[in-house]
Amino acid sequence: MWRPLSALLALFTLLAGCASHTLDPRGYDQTGTASYYGSRHHGKRTASGEPFDQHGLTAAHRSLPFGTRVQVTNLANDRRVVVRINDRGPHTRGRLIDLSRAAADQLGMLRSGTARVRVQSLSN
Repeated sequence: MWRPLSALLALFTLLAGCASHTLDPRGYDQTGTASYYGSRHHGKRTASGEPFDQHGLTAAHRSLPFGTRVQVTNLANDRRVVVRINDRGPHTRGRLIDLSRAAADQLGMLRSGTARVRVQSLSN
């Protein structure tokens, strides 16, 4: 029974990897508070070594590998954005992810500064 199940799981994983923006079945899926960072950090070096661009769709996360793409959903309005992890943080206790200003704008959280979000890793 385990052998056919393993083969089916392997096939599913392979097929999921071929689709863009497919949720990673082995992946990260957490709910928490997001915040954003913008102009004060614009141009400064991120933990990955690249300059921070407040207009890009990027984010800081404590443990996800650099380059990981995640879908972030604002739980209050169901707006979503896909960002790439390129920095470490957030450095404020109780926060799950720090988003670029552009990502926060797409989620509709610029005014409030924070939002309850769901963060899901994407395959590919």
